[in-house]
Amino acid sequence: MKSLAIAVMVFTALTLTSPAPSRAGAGDAGSGGAAAEGETDGRPPSGPCALPGVTRQVSEAARTPPGFARSHGTVRAVTLFVDFPDVPAEGTPQERYAEFFPAVADFYRASSYGRLDYRSTPLPRWIRMARPYASYGIERGASFDAGGGNGYHALSREILAAADGEVDFRDYDLVNVLVTPNAGPPATEDVRSVTFAGAPTGLTTGDGVPFQNVSFIWSRQTGNSPYRVLNHENGHAFGLPDLYYTSGLTGRTRTPVGHWDPMDEDWGPSNDFLAWHKWKLGWLAPDQVHCLTGPGTRTLTLTPTSVAGGAKLAVVPLSRTRAVTLEARAPGPLDHTVCRPGVLVSTVATDVASGDGPVRTSDATPGSAGCYTTDPNVNARLSDAPYVAGQRCLAPGVSVKVLGQDADGRWRVSVTVRPRILGAGSPAAVSRRSSAGGPG
Repeated sequence: MKSLAIAVMVFTALTLTSPAPSRAGAGDAGSGGAAAEGETDGRPPSGPCALPGVTRQVSEAARTPPGFARSHGTVRAVTLFVDFPDVPAEGTPQERYAEFFPAVADFYRASSYGRLDYRSTPLPRWIRMARPYASYGIERGASFDAGGGNGYHALSREILAAADGEVDFRDYDLVNVLVTPNAGPPATEDVRSVTFAGAPTGLTTGDGVPFQNVSFIWSRQTGNSPYRVLNHENGHAFGLPDLYYTSGLTGRTRTPVGHWDPMDEDWGPSNDFLAWHKWKLGWLAPDQVHCLTGPGTRTLTLTPTSVAGGAKLAVVPLSRTRAVTLEARAPGPLDHTVCRPGVLVSTVATDVASGDGPVRTSDATPGSAGCYTTDPNVNARLSDAPYVAGQRCLAPGVSVKVLGQDADGRWRVSVTVRPRILGAGSPAAVSRRSSAGGPG
């Protein structure tokens, strides 16, 4: 849910609004064609659509800063198990492990189209902490501060002392700590799972490597795919931010992306990553991404993220740090809740912090109660957010019209970029033009 920042930069908060649905008519012209699936070696995105970041912590920047775990190719995790003298584990490590594996590895393999081979190795015994659970002062937002002698620093010191003789941490990219689920409140009352990623925690293993990119999983999530809390936490280790609001809601939608990405809603039924995240994580080849920087109208074809192959993402930069993204979503192995297939339109901002809504999904049906209303873990109002044939979406300097589907289930869209958007300068200028945008 949170990650350890390398550095903190103070930035003026700007309102990020999602593009607004529109019924305005306009002619279609031009053709961009569809990109074919190509190969990718996991290199980070490049080019004018690869928005830069403004901090070295988790963000929507196309390039993830050093220190985070790689997210392409073979990635190895070591999984450890912890209980307490006053809260002994009620099951075996193997039972706790089976709550997450092989499901987590299978999810990442499917979402990455086979480009992330996630391998977990368990140390199949409970590591008993030295003190009672409450004495560590673990609560939501607890830090890794070494000064107090409590919190995650104290837990981790004991974990390393117990595991260092059996685990060569040089062999692993990620560390997963599965705490006995009877320690602490249930997840329905207080979600405490957390990741410390991107920077050394101040601890070094006996093998001489920093103890970092470590996820602690508490309690049990609800819903029919509770393992997804680890998908979310490992997403932080790969450099992805929280999409939901973590504080200061002030009447805004708590989940501005809804169930369209597990970095927003990781409870309940399964959901796949946004195409922007797939590009950031190295899972899309360059020719699977349309980068629209010049003025004019282009007709594009997008293949749903739930199937392999084809173009997956269109990006229209609004400024140095903001862009409108388009992707097609349809029911699939990881997208269980898609009840209105279509084109999902979002605004991405690399200058908005994790937990402050760095991505905003436009709702094609504002005021609707949604089409997936049977699970309280799903933001029902955004479940029918995709745009379908005949609908238009407006953003500052950009107009999107959905033309329809072809026989293979691909979605055709017409995107018009107006000249006034070119060279859009500061984020503040974009924010002013966005202030009359859609629901936020």
